[in-house]
Amino acid sequence: MMMEPSSHGRALAEQLKSFMAEHIYPNERRYYQEAERLGPWSVYPMVEELKPVARAAGLWNLFLPASEAAEGLSNVDYAPLCEIMGRSMLAPEVFNCNAPDTGNMETILRYGTAEQKEKWLKPLLAGEIRSCFAMTEPEVASSDATNIASSIVRDGDDYVINGRKWYTTGATDPRCGIMIFMGQTDPDGDDPHRRQSMILVPMDTPGVNVVRALPIFGFYGVPDRSAEVLFDNVRVPAENILLGEGRGFEIAQGRLGPGRIHHCMRLIGMSERVLERMCRRAELRHPFGRPLADQTVTLERIAESRIMIEQARLLTMKAAYMMDTVGNKAARQEIAMIKVAAPNMAQTIVDWAIQMFGGGGTSSDHYLAAAFTMARLLRLADGPDEVHRNQIARLEMRRHRGVDPALTGGGGEVLSREEAGRMAAEGMWPRPAGWRA
Repeated sequence: MMMEPSSHGRALAEQLKSFMAEHIYPNERRYYQEAERLGPWSVYPMVEELKPVARAAGLWNLFLPASEAAEGLSNVDYAPLCEIMGRSMLAPEVFNCNAPDTGNMETILRYGTAEQKEKWLKPLLAGEIRSCFAMTEPEVASSDATNIASSIVRDGDDYVINGRKWYTTGATDPRCGIMIFMGQTDPDGDDPHRRQSMILVPMDTPGVNVVRALPIFGFYGVPDRSAEVLFDNVRVPAENILLGEGRGFEIAQGRLGPGRIHHCMRLIGMSERVLERMCRRAELRHPFGRPLADQTVTLERIAESRIMIEQARLLTMKAAYMMDTVGNKAARQEIAMIKVAAPNMAQTIVDWAIQMFGGGGTSSDHYLAAAFTMARLLRLADGPDEVHRNQIARLEMRRHRGVDPALTGGGGEVLSREEAGRMAAEGMWPRPAGWRA
């Protein structure tokens, strides 16, 4: 299993590390200040200043998949780049590699018409506009996507959209020009996975009402720019439908696989940065007459953090390799596993770091509060842990059906009476002859 990036991927990684050191880390404080002072309804100047620098350096649209674009990268090549970008909340958008834009661009690239690509994909790739993705709803259990209740109804040459969405990332951004909306086109269809469709909705369409910015653990704008959006008889042309009616789940599966790889590798980069801060902090603080670095609990947590990061990275790179070689569907168990493993790993490590930093760890001084928020958020985004665990378990059960346990030693049946008697007779303490006969 070849999980090593190509020479081109390794060269990009070195270039990206240098860019991060020169342009990203020194500007993070200003970035957070702008997010706090300007709020989620504004453009942050720091980001806009760095985008042309990144583009001039050739570090732009790195997410483009090799399967869809001549200049694109494989998942094995892109995943380590995602890890580097994940070390900073500022970085992904600077390189035009931030969610949900990457997922939306891949969706339009893969499933859009020539006209849709010209109108929406081209300006997104150029960084001229932003986008959002409207799926989750407040009034249903959206962890089961068949519950999505918003409606997309054909009316002549148009579709009319009604519904209420929330945690729609990017909707408050004034540059947001286009939304991908998921809703029901066939609510009474026999197949619950063919009732849903996705459609492109320009943000300036009458009836689209961005009601409010939603905080994530009190954060607005960073690490997420979430919103609640109402749709009141929103009318869009019929040609805005993606791939056709009833194809929403199909699109979602094609969209979410790469997005989950990106999220997980960014979390690994974030965890690496947090672990580095833990190590440095352990040598700086001397409670009760000796440094934290000499205390067993500190050493255990640092060791466990390293083990957990390496495990998560290997599992994520295996998923990336499988997506490249056998496709998203065959890799769905690995994708589900990383989506559970990486956020839980990151949340645990950041929590340990907060404990080590004490009260300061809960402030905005050390990156940890935002990092914890991101890790906890990603245990819900793109499907909660419970949904992925259920999928993993079902796939695991299916893996063993039809396999002869005699070939694997994996049987689970109760011993027959004959086998139990033979085991007793051949064992170390057979029943004595005539015992209570």
